[in-house]
Amino acid sequence: MSRTKSALLSAMALVAGATGTAFAVPGGAGASGVPCTVDYQVQDHWNNGFIASVTITNNTAPKSSWAVKWSYAGSERVVNGWNANVVQSGADVTATNESYNGNLGTGGSVSFGFQGSYSGSNNIPSTFSLDGVTCNVDSGGPTDPPTGSRLDNPYDGAEVYVNPEWSAKAAAEPGGERIADQPTGVWLDRIAAIGGVDGGMGLRDHLDAAVKQKGDGELVIQLVVYNLPGRDCAALASNGELGPTEIDRYKTEYIDPIAGILADPKYVGLRIVTTIEIDSLPNLITNTGSRPTATPECDTMKANGNYVKGVGYALSKLGDIPNVYNYVDAAHHGWIGWDDNFGASADLFKQAATAEGATVADVHGFITNTANYSALTEDHFSIDEQVSGKPVRQSKWVDWNRYVDELSFTQAFRQQLVSTGFDSKIGMLIDTSRNGWGGSARPSAPGAKTSVDTYVDGGRYDRRIHVGNWCNQKGAGLGERPQASPEPGIDAYVWMKPPGESDGSSKAIPNNEGKGFDRMCDPTYNGNPRNGNSMSGAFPDAPISGHWFSAQFQELMQNSYPPLT
Repeated sequence: MSRTKSALLSAMALVAGATGTAFAVPGGAGASGVPCTVDYQVQDHWNNGFIASVTITNNTAPKSSWAVKWSYAGSERVVNGWNANVVQSGADVTATNESYNGNLGTGGSVSFGFQGSYSGSNNIPSTFSLDGVTCNVDSGGPTDPPTGSRLDNPYDGAEVYVNPEWSAKAAAEPGGERIADQPTGVWLDRIAAIGGVDGGMGLRDHLDAAVKQKGDGELVIQLVVYNLPGRDCAALASNGELGPTEIDRYKTEYIDPIAGILADPKYVGLRIVTTIEIDSLPNLITNTGSRPTATPECDTMKANGNYVKGVGYALSKLGDIPNVYNYVDAAHHGWIGWDDNFGASADLFKQAATAEGATVADVHGFITNTANYSALTEDHFSIDEQVSGKPVRQSKWVDWNRYVDELSFTQAFRQQLVSTGFDSKIGMLIDTSRNGWGGSARPSAPGAKTSVDTYVDGGRYDRRIHVGNWCNQKGAGLGERPQASPEPGIDAYVWMKPPGESDGSSKAIPNNEGKGFDRMCDPTYNGNPRNGNSMSGAFPDAPISGHWFSAQFQELMQNSYPPLT
């Protein structure tokens, strides 16, 4: 429960506290005679800490900038804020607009929030002003007792948000009604997505819809935070709008507005799960330096530190909101399952989780296989087997990896992360949206033991040409349906990548989304060092990433495992 303190000025004067001091109301107020109102809410709090939100309504002439001021009577201190520049000097606090929310029309409102600390009692400020004009007088008082902390697993005991836009597209496909009620992630892949693109739903629209879906129960809504500067330095199909050095725009135009919206008290009853920056940090491990897979773009992002800074800033800002659960993207077993990558990746994640004001407490867990195709389990061979005197690790498919499937990798990587300094209670998510590999090509028995390669290739569920292939893979199928707590250490199987949304275009397609053309999405491409110079295995005639791809959606349903009924 939150405690709200809100009061309006009378048309002539107000009395502040018990001192009897009168404040004259200046002329120029709106029709009500009230120049401005302030709604100050303590959204949540815990031992010596709290989250507050402030909404200011202007009833005077329009403003192109604004400053809200108040004072604390006790030990309260502002730690950090969002949607405004919030600074404190002694007991006095001043919040000024960001570059994107300075305009405040007559009758218009703006909201911002902040994290604070206190000792003893946490008192509500008694007086507020907007640009020097008194708005609010309230005697204040201590907040309500703490309401609790984050859940160990936000998915337990909760439904998960069904995106009505994706659901409508799925239901419009022949047979799509069978999965149209499944929950999927909402992707915020550019600044414009926060407000909504081409008349579509924005972040507030999705959150409002989630509140309605929640009703009297519990609900998780899944958001993908995906817009780093120099995004995806090794894959042109998912390049983003921000250049390699535009870390300040990432902070002020992207993360801060998202944090401001998520902190709105109307959404406090939602369990908000965020997937933080897909494929970003692993690129700094595998695609930099002297490695044959290195790219100049990834070397740049490692050198300028903006991936680490961006992830740290996102974790810090979003982690300040008590009902937000951050899960950092941790690639998949076919990327960081090798000895050279495994521990180094965990160390890098720890570095990012302690950058830009973040701490490991801002990380609730990690997610693997996001938008990828790695099989959940491989039942017909294991890493410890030998065939004809050669270990399975030596097969061309496994290629000395320590793991052959996503579940074993994810559970082991969780232990590595804990040993690196993350909380022992962190949970893992696995994206199973496209890793079912069912249909007639799914093996029902191990391969022949004539060689280690025939044994592995004949029995593996994952039918990709190479484990490094990632774009619109031909023959893929829907995987396990979203579910909570399916295995030890796993918070949920999720469909974070909405089935039917393309990974990238099969050929160059001009667009205004900042998305390029990657040859790995071209079915005629014969590969590069990152996929062992193998064919790409991509589906033909694909649209740009994120756009609906009917032919692939139909194949995903056809090859679903478990099968659709």
